[in-house]
Amino acid sequence: MESNQVTRESMAHVEQIAAFAERASFERLSTPVREQVKIRILDSLGCAIGALAGGPPHSVREYVEELDRGGKCTLIGGGHARADSVAFDNSALIRYLDFNDSYLAKGETCHPSDNLGAILAAGEYAGASGRDLLTALAVAYQVQCRLSDEAPVRARGFDHTVQGAYAATAGIGKILGLNAQELANAIAISATALNALRVTRTGLLSNWKGLAYPHMAADCLRNALLARHGITGPLEVIEGEKGLIDAISGLFHIDWATENLDRVTHTVLKKYNAEIHSQTTIEAALALRAEHHISAQDIEHVDVTVFDVAYHIIGGGEEGDKSTARTKEQADHSLPYLVAVALLDGQVMPEQYAEERIVRSDVQSLMAKVWVQESREYSERFPDEMPARVAIHMRDGRMVEREVCHWPGSLAHPMSWDAVYAKFERLAAPFASKEQRGEIRDAVAHLENISVANLTAILAGIGAARRPQPIAVGGRRR
Repeated sequence: MESNQVTRESMAHVEQIAAFAERASFERLSTPVREQVKIRILDSLGCAIGALAGGPPHSVREYVEELDRGGKCTLIGGGHARADSVAFDNSALIRYLDFNDSYLAKGETCHPSDNLGAILAAGEYAGASGRDLLTALAVAYQVQCRLSDEAPVRARGFDHTVQGAYAATAGIGKILGLNAQELANAIAISATALNALRVTRTGLLSNWKGLAYPHMAADCLRNALLARHGITGPLEVIEGEKGLIDAISGLFHIDWATENLDRVTHTVLKKYNAEIHSQTTIEAALALRAEHHISAQDIEHVDVTVFDVAYHIIGGGEEGDKSTARTKEQADHSLPYLVAVALLDGQVMPEQYAEERIVRSDVQSLMAKVWVQESREYSERFPDEMPARVAIHMRDGRMVEREVCHWPGSLAHPMSWDAVYAKFERLAAPFASKEQRGEIRDAVAHLENISVANLTAILAGIGAARRPQPIAVGGRRR
């Protein structure tokens, strides 16, 4: 034991992460972990299929086809390209709707299913099994979530893709079969090269909000392949001079020798197609609308009280004014827009982000009447709870209010397989036949018995017509 302790202490942090990934196996995944990884894969694939007509994913596909007309890996919706191009395209689809899972740490929020697209591409490239996919994705979840716990970077002006570079590379390297030293070098390369700025998610948001992680994950796949061919990276990227601890995160420690693979069970799913910290606010607004039959013309103003993270990211706090929403990216990160459209439409789903819906006068007028404030007491309850209070003041002097702390999809009220499949059905139905949707469901449910290629072959046949929504380019429409 003493010798093992000395050996661990002499290893660089990325070597410890690599050793953790190398030790991981399908047999070490508990039954609850296996179930939850499958649920998140089904949820993510629903998000990807539902994004097939999105403007930015269409632009990514055009980019891939412009530069890469061949390759052995399968694109969701048909076609083939190189593994790194497929990683970018798949990941862009999963991320675009902003409807995939989240992990809530006190100082950081991330979307660990962002790792699926690149790991799926790497798995097909390597001829991996479904068991390999489940294991590699569990590794990525564990690495990203634990780094989010212990080494948050948001307050220092960096994006959560910083931790993602470690996680995505660990999962990709695992499914590619890299040995511990190759994987340590791959992580070191990614972790050194891919430190993105938080401006990605502040102010007037751009398409890059949904493409930053896909771009990073595709780079991680390239870096893993470079390491497999012998390229080395700075192994002291975490603890070394001008490394992560020194330059960005501050001091932290994770004992990777004692880490398990259960962090996926601590992630949450979205009921509403909106930024994760808005889920309880939307739940409260919709409950009030249904209970009191509220009509928008009767509303004087709406007071929304939330915890600090929600206020700063989507409520108009330190990450920028949220009173303006003209694009999908701005709307799904604007609490005033989300509350207004929920009260008007009775739902917050992909339809609420069509450009003609966002700019319509009814929602633009109502969102100007939504006032957001932060509560210190609510902030202290986060992340165990996401407290939100919505108080609607009516023109006739009445006031109705509702406080909500959890939502369907939270840790307190987790979504079942059936609930996630219902979400999958809603998102995938416009692009995949009933038979195709059933095939995907069954493939994910029995993933340990099939290959990654079996799953990607099914995904190739859906969404034959990717009809993009018009997108803005340089202020013009195309």
